[in-house]
Amino acid sequence: MPTPPTRRKSAKARRSPQENVSKGSTFDVKSFLDSAGLGRKVSKFRAREIVFAQGDRATNVIYIQEGGAKLTVVSQSGKEAVVAILGPGDFLGEGCLAGQSLYMATATAISPTSVLVIAKDEMMRVLHAEHEFSNRFIAYMLARNSRVEADLVDQLFNSTEKRLARTLLLLARYGEQDQPNKLLPKVSQETLAEMIGATRSRVNLFMNKFRKLGFIRYNGGLHVDKSLLSVVLHD
Repeated sequence: MPTPPTRRKSAKARRSPQENVSKGSTFDVKSFLDSAGLGRKVSKFRAREIVFAQGDRATNVIYIQEGGAKLTVVSQSGKEAVVAILGPGDFLGEGCLAGQSLYMATATAISPTSVLVIAKDEMMRVLHAEHEFSNRFIAYMLARNSRVEADLVDQLFNSTEKRLARTLLLLARYGEQDQPNKLLPKVSQETLAEMIGATRSRVNLFMNKFRKLGFIRYNGGLHVDKSLLSVVLHD
């Protein structure tokens, strides 16, 4: 009796279980960024604790879940400058994806902060495999680049008062969320001065002016009113 021909396995049967799960389910970006897993872990930092230091090996991308961090750069002469204040939803250390072997800045938590540490290889894998995630990351990076360009224009052409008002609005994330009074992360006047290229005394002068005009208020923290936008738009 002839042996019956061997049936060919279907394409679905030939896939590994992991591939079947990936093909049969929708990738959940929020779940990926909110939890630990293969190639990623959740780490917590106290205020003023260093997340990574300038010159450390760049092996991970950091996603801020809660809290915030400031990025500082130190020159060869020892002068330090604050280049960014980042909060929930922001990425740090993404330069490793472009071939940077060392972190170019120091990231320091400005309040109790929770981050997702994503290994470079895992980040590259997800960017290639999951279009929804890669689209979100690309949109973030484009917005970040636009912000850097706007910061440069602001630094070159605007007054100290306008630069401070714009920085406060950006820290309060106006334009991203419709909240009339946003509580700022804990940022000192010294840090604000470093961010806008001014002295602390000048920052203090304009902060007092903004408070008297009702643009900001202190109540369990610093609240920024959207009316502060009038300072930025005023010629």
